[in-house]
Amino acid sequence: MSVTGTGADRPVGALPDRDCLFCRIVAGAEAAHVVARTEETVAFLDIRPLFKGHTLVVPTRHVVTLTNLPTALAGPFLTAVQRVAAAVPVALGAQGTFVAVNNVVSQSVPHLHAHVVPRTKGDGLRGFFWPRTTYADDGEAAAYARTLREAVAGSGSTGS
Repeated sequence: MSVTGTGADRPVGALPDRDCLFCRIVAGAEAAHVVARTEETVAFLDIRPLFKGHTLVVPTRHVVTLTNLPTALAGPFLTAVQRVAAAVPVALGAQGTFVAVNNVVSQSVPHLHAHVVPRTKGDGLRGFFWPRTTYADDGEAAAYARTLREAVAGSGSTGS
C-alpha cells in the first residue's frame, strides 16, 4: 500500500524516519515532555492538548497507521496506552479518559499515535468538535509531564 506524502509506502515497522516528527521525538532529536518510555513505545504530551495532560503514545518504530502495526508490537503498544489511560485520572484528578487513534484522516503526523485525553463530566467536549488549549509556558507543560510520569511509573501493572 502506498499513500503519497504520508510515508505509508515505508516498510511496516520500519526503523525511524528522519523526516517524521514523532521519530525525531523518539530519538531525542526533537524536544518533547516525555511521560513514559519503553523499548517499544514513547508517551509524551500533545503540544496542542484538548485538555492539559493530553498525552500521545507512539511506537518507537515508524508505523504510519494502526492497520500497519505489526502484530508483535500490538501488545506493547496497547499496554502502554492502557498504562497511560490508568495513570491520567490518578495523576490529574480526572474522572476518566478518552482514547482515540486516527488513521490517515485527521492524522496530522503520519506516525501511529493514540491520544489519551483526561475527561471530567461537564468538561465541555461535545461530539468530535473539540477546542484545543495551550500550556501557559514550558514550565507548566514540564510539571504536567512530571506528574503523569510519576503516576505511570507508580502504576506498574495494567490490571491483568
